[in-house]
Amino acid sequence: MLQQELVKQVIEILDTCKIPYAVTGSVVSSLQGEPRATHDTDIIVMLNKQHINELMRFFPAPDFYLSEDAISEAIKHQSMFNLIDTQQGNKVDFWLLTNEPFDLERFKRRYQEDFFGMPIYVTSPEDTILAKMRWSKLSGGSQKQMTDALRVYELQFGILNIDYINFWVEKLALIDIWLELQNSANPLL
Repeated sequence: MLQQELVKQVIEILDTCKIPYAVTGSVVSSLQGEPRATHDTDIIVMLNKQHINELMRFFPAPDFYLSEDAISEAIKHQSMFNLIDTQQGNKVDFWLLTNEPFDLERFKRRYQEDFFGMPIYVTSPEDTILAKMRWSKLSGGSQKQMTDALRVYELQFGILNIDYINFWVEKLALIDIWLELQNSANPLL
């Protein structure tokens, strides 16, 4: 199964199970910025224990790898778990929505975007930029994350809420990275 087919299937199941979600990461930065290939999809989800059996039923072995224990642990610790398409090796990383203020705010600001003819909830361009800069910082300066953030910034520049970004840049201690990104942007902006 191709990555976009897996994403569509996952979204349909999340909708069926009434699990609130927001696609984030490289899939969204590709929609909002410059497309690039990726074999995994990051999705923020609001799960509880009642959803575990439904997910296990919709993603059965041997076609999928999904661990009931990993889901339980992710719910308990507000962390993450994986779903892997065992035929193609494509992966979905499910990130549990945390109580962290930025996490709650970006989830609240999600909106629908067209993904290969299907409406899906995604994080806003501002939140994509902030999350990518944050991942760059946490990973010790990932150039891939910074390039994703930069391309979203450049392509969405005229519609970005810069005051919102500045607010969270300060709260998340990303000021240096934000200045670097702005200085690297296309000079026509």
